[in-house]
Amino acid sequence: MAEGGSHRDARRNKVFKAMNRPLTVLGAERRLFFVALITGGAIFSILHSLVGGIGLFIVGVIIARIATKHDVEILRILFNSTKFRRRYDAMTWESTAITIRTRNVQN
Repeated sequence: MAEGGSHRDARRNKVFKAMNRPLTVLGAERRLFFVALITGGAIFSILHSLVGGIGLFIVGVIIARIATKHDVEILRILFNSTKFRRRYDAMTWESTAITIRTRNVQN
């Protein structure tokens, strides 16, 4: 231990806020912004409607901003949720009706 100080004060590391800040474009997480941009462009290409493409892009960015404000990693959670099974809850009991059928094979 260093003289005159505890081991907790011996080392200090700088922490930069930019390292922990999520990467956003117009307040939306960048992947969600890209999804909104692509869907707006797809509507413009498919329907030949500039107003429809811009409208869907704006709605997509608004929804992406709300999702980013709620949870930055929402896309990763949604994509990974399909890989895992639901949890088994032993307290939920469902009765199962079992019927035994016999077949007479010799007839």
